[in-house]
Amino acid sequence: MGSTQVFSTAAVAAPHQAAADAGRNVLAMGGNAVEAMVAMAATIAVVYPHMNSIGGDGFWLVREPKGRVRAFEACGPAGAKANIARYQRREYETIPPRGPDAALTVPGAVGGWALALDYARTIGGRLTLRDLLADAIRHAREGVPVSPSQARCQPDLGPLAQAPGFASVYLREGKIPAQGTLLRYEALGATLDHLAQQGLDDFYRGDVGREIAEDLERIGSPVTREDLRQFEAKVREPLALKLAGRTHYNFPPPTQGLASLLILGIFDRMGVTTPEGFAHIHGLVEATKRAFAIRDKLCIDPAFSEGRPQEALEPRALAMEASLIDMGRAAPFPLPPAKGDTIWMGAVDRDGYAVSYIQSTYWEYGSGCLLPRTGVLMQNRGVSFSLDARSNNPLSPGRKPFHTLNPALVAFSDGRVMPYGTMGGDGQPQVQAQLFTRVLHGMGLAEALDAPRFVLGRTWGAASTQLAMEEEFDPSLVRALEKAGHEPSVKPRSDAFGHAGALMRDVRGRVEAAHDPRADGGAAGL
Repeated sequence: MGSTQVFSTAAVAAPHQAAADAGRNVLAMGGNAVEAMVAMAATIAVVYPHMNSIGGDGFWLVREPKGRVRAFEACGPAGAKANIARYQRREYETIPPRGPDAALTVPGAVGGWALALDYARTIGGRLTLRDLLADAIRHAREGVPVSPSQARCQPDLGPLAQAPGFASVYLREGKIPAQGTLLRYEALGATLDHLAQQGLDDFYRGDVGREIAEDLERIGSPVTREDLRQFEAKVREPLALKLAGRTHYNFPPPTQGLASLLILGIFDRMGVTTPEGFAHIHGLVEATKRAFAIRDKLCIDPAFSEGRPQEALEPRALAMEASLIDMGRAAPFPLPPAKGDTIWMGAVDRDGYAVSYIQSTYWEYGSGCLLPRTGVLMQNRGVSFSLDARSNNPLSPGRKPFHTLNPALVAFSDGRVMPYGTMGGDGQPQVQAQLFTRVLHGMGLAEALDAPRFVLGRTWGAASTQLAMEEEFDPSLVRALEKAGHEPSVKPRSDAFGHAGALMRDVRGRVEAAHDPRADGGAAGL
């Protein structure tokens, strides 16, 4: 287990050390936390391609020193040609996860960087886009050694290898390259260099946008040039949950941030005081089941919903959900599994601005479609849509997909601020809850990140109702959970249990920071 690092004024945390270094470099140049995060977001898109890309989406929470929390939404909608009839004509029963028909939503991440930098300038940000993208451009051009996580990631290469452009860039002799193999991303480097000169808006409405659109049309994606032109990232009001001594923040729909807050709010009403025992783990699992049932009704594009997610966080609603949980028996869990790959990163600057950020392509390597003119790897977030027009989340042009992404941040009444988060699809709210409740019970950040985790509903060749548990859990706890009606399945520690990270700023301005030992990154700061 690594130790929590403590920095005197500012810090960052990321799942790849190159991204953490990029953020620290910006802080050292006098940049703020938002600027640092843009540099980290660009760098991580180069060095961790199996987890994210500039062809994906992103979500921001930014807390100001005086307490206001801002939310920046950078998720793209389904393209103009993405409708149910199109997929039915092609005899699909569900959205395909790979290939051009999977690349059906506008990439939003870069638009989020632009919106965040507009805000950064209002709080004194002065660094140029060239400064912020320099590390990402250098890594793309000089080459990046394949990380341990990328080497371990072994998706089904059949569909991926058939996706346009994928094999020539990401495979060697038909396989994922071995750890340490140097990969260069020349087209991506040229795109980032062009954006550094012309501005991020060029990604949607300039030369880069034109080249993206031409490549998408060539491969048969339903996203058009006009879809790109029309995209704008948006400022949203974050969800907030007030509990004793703290306020939790997360992102509203179409993300599952509501589920993350529900788990914490329901669990808070169970009266669990002892960490790591049966009541702790059982309580979190059962709270997850209740939260996911609500999530699946409310966490869709708000333009297509009349639901009011904040109402689900009211004290009476949380108390009712908690009252339905049997602290001695497991409830049924019929939810299907979800898979995904994502990065979470955090930053805190010397002035107290704190950022929780998450960026993703959804599944590992997204749709697999690598656009040759720009080096953009397109996401497959649209796989969350249904081809049943009667469903809660049907595919239609202009509709935003459901997002598992959700950045978390908590402000304590004693002045501490903690941005935190994780990758992991349906596992994100669960891992967040395990991390936070352990910190709440006195664990340091590094210890809480190293502790064993569970994930309910994800599978590794097993039934979706199973409770996957890392093998470091006490065997007696596993037996107690099984006796209570859970279906525990003990697994070796792996990326499947998330790459989490966290920072904690205290009232004196010191920042503690740590990132997951399951990933390839860490913390850096001043």
